[in-house]
Amino acid sequence: MADNSKAEDTASDSVDAAKNASDKKEKLADQVMQNPQVLAALQERLDNTALTPSSYIETLPKAVKRRIDALKQLQVKCAHIEAKFYEEVHDLERKYAALYQPLFDKRREFINGEAEPTDAESEWHSDNEEEEKLAGDLKNAVVIEEKAEAEETNVKGIPDFWFTIFRNVDMLSELVQEYDEPILKHLQDIKVKFSEPGQPMSFSLEFHFGPNDYFSNTVLTKTYKMKSEPDKTDPFSFEGPEIVDCEGCTIDWKKGKNVTVKTIKKKQKHKGRGTVRTITKQVPNDSFFNFFNPIKVSGDGESLDEDSEFTLAADFEIGHFFRERIVPRAVLYFTGEAIEDDDNFEEGEEGEEEFISILS
Repeated sequence: MADNSKAEDTASDSVDAAKNASDKKEKLADQVMQNPQVLAALQERLDNTALTPSSYIETLPKAVKRRIDALKQLQVKCAHIEAKFYEEVHDLERKYAALYQPLFDKRREFINGEAEPTDAESEWHSDNEEEEKLAGDLKNAVVIEEKAEAEETNVKGIPDFWFTIFRNVDMLSELVQEYDEPILKHLQDIKVKFSEPGQPMSFSLEFHFGPNDYFSNTVLTKTYKMKSEPDKTDPFSFEGPEIVDCEGCTIDWKKGKNVTVKTIKKKQKHKGRGTVRTITKQVPNDSFFNFFNPIKVSGDGESLDEDSEFTLAADFEIGHFFRERIVPRAVLYFTGEAIEDDDNFEEGEEGEEEFISILS
């Protein structure tokens, strides 16, 4: 009987302890819920959950969801029409490239000293014309002397035209090494060529070089392949043509002039005899001319590593920049005017984002 009484007392104590613990939890919960900061945080979380578009869609009746699916079908058809629009834009670009080309040919002649502009062709009204006139009057004697020196040196065309553009544009100057510079001074022209009608969408960059001591090629090419169709698995992501792959060319380097590789010496120990010998090995070297040997996109669907993806994306951006900015507006990148415009545009975008951020 004593044992039974003891067991009953123990059970009673356990029940009391559990009840006390439950009371403490409820009391603590009441205290937490009376805290204004906790209530505000919970309310904000509930509000955000309520405002989520996907959660709102889930609350709609089945008939409404069915109509939304129909709208998505229409949106996919719109994306396919948009793809056709961009294909026709590509055809227009090809058409107008042919109209631009005579002007670009004349530009090449002036740059390389193959022709001299007439007085009418070289007439240009500057925004700072009055200031320049005053400065010219003050330095008249110096100008006459410099003119005489220029006639003696017989400067041809516009020296280092394209190399100066490379040096002015940050995106390009970051790729150029000191040993690339003497090669780029032989660059005479850059052209953009569009794919022919009926061919897959693409464009090529042609870099025309004069005779030099580095390679025998007169033209180095880089072709960018494009896709202008919605992705079957994600059609709503379509925003126009995108570069999907690129191909370079083989550079026929002259002996000992390949700047894309460097020779290193390495000591090698024989496992058996223990003797040490020095071997020479060629390893990749940073250079702008690696631009013509790009990373190849795998055709079997194998994904690239993060570094390769970043390098390829940067390559696509550079190719697009040559096509859209450098080649059409070369003189403005030579003088720096286009760079100032780009900087002002970027500052305007940053200011607009900051203004929107303040408002929100």
